[in-house]
Amino acid sequence: MLTALVGLAGALIYGSADFLGGLAAKRLSSVLVTAIAASSGLVVLLGALPFVGGVWSPDAVLWGALSGVTGAIAISLLYACLAIGPMSILSPLTAVVSAVVPMTAGLVGGERLAPVGYAALGLALVAVVLVGFVPEKGAVRPTTLGLLMAIGSGIMIGAFLILIDLTPDDSGLVPLVLNRAVNAAIMFSIVGVLAIVAARRRRVLAGVGATGGDASGMSSSVGSSAGRVGSDAASGFEATDAVARATDPAAFPEHTGRRTRSTLTIGLTLAAVCGVIDVAANLLLLIGIRIGDLSVISVLTAMYPAGTILLAAVVLKERIAPVQWVGLGLALAAAAMLALA
Repeated sequence: MLTALVGLAGALIYGSADFLGGLAAKRLSSVLVTAIAASSGLVVLLGALPFVGGVWSPDAVLWGALSGVTGAIAISLLYACLAIGPMSILSPLTAVVSAVVPMTAGLVGGERLAPVGYAALGLALVAVVLVGFVPEKGAVRPTTLGLLMAIGSGIMIGAFLILIDLTPDDSGLVPLVLNRAVNAAIMFSIVGVLAIVAARRRRVLAGVGATGGDASGMSSSVGSSAGRVGSDAASGFEATDAVARATDPAAFPEHTGRRTRSTLTIGLTLAAVCGVIDVAANLLLLIGIRIGDLSVISVLTAMYPAGTILLAAVVLKERIAPVQWVGLGLALAAAAMLALA
């Protein structure tokens, strides 16, 4: 009973963190938002560590650090596959894989449930698909690359859950501290690399523009070639614009002034709060794994889109699709069945 409640509550809180992260990503680079969220979460964990405690054993440090690596890979692949789309297929695919991988590991590792528990796991997987389904008009068939990225992201999320489950019971918050520290280091490194690439992009485009102006009297074929160079450079660095805008607003006239400062402030605040809420979800996940079965917690945690769509409906007045309402109902039914298992 308690495991089911903790797992479902953790999923809703994870979804709430994703909702705030999504709002922040409208103002900042999604990679930068992730890095800031990891840092704010780390601050909270370091503040709580002296009170909660935990043994800094080799296993706690190793598995916690590796979980940070898998988390960074999972987030990167998730953003990449959702950018390719269609979200209506790739989002629930990621959630299902993230549930199946640790669920399988738990059952293979010897976890046993009552018959109603196995039925509940199957029902919960159906709920994960329906809750995570994002209706899109004219959605196209996903590419092989998009499918592979979604599956890879789900596997990495599942690996995170497995690694946290491997940490010693006396480790307390130590694994989560290592997770956040490694995750923040990786994501800020990516932000730095993208910022450098963005700066080089601006220099390349500036050079192409200067060349075009000096050679105005040359043949049209040369001008056309320079145009192609500029176009190729722009398309090659298109993905770095968001980071450049967040790290160097002065380079873009439309992002200067009071409005930019306000946008950045709101984005940074949302990202920081996202990290704090995400830590709360991680704590519930850790508690759930300690008191219950990995197979149960992993499936319940995969229902995190429920928190996102409910907040979007309340705050942004977004409509919840009928299929998602069905998924929410099945999620509650599955949680009740797991409580009895």
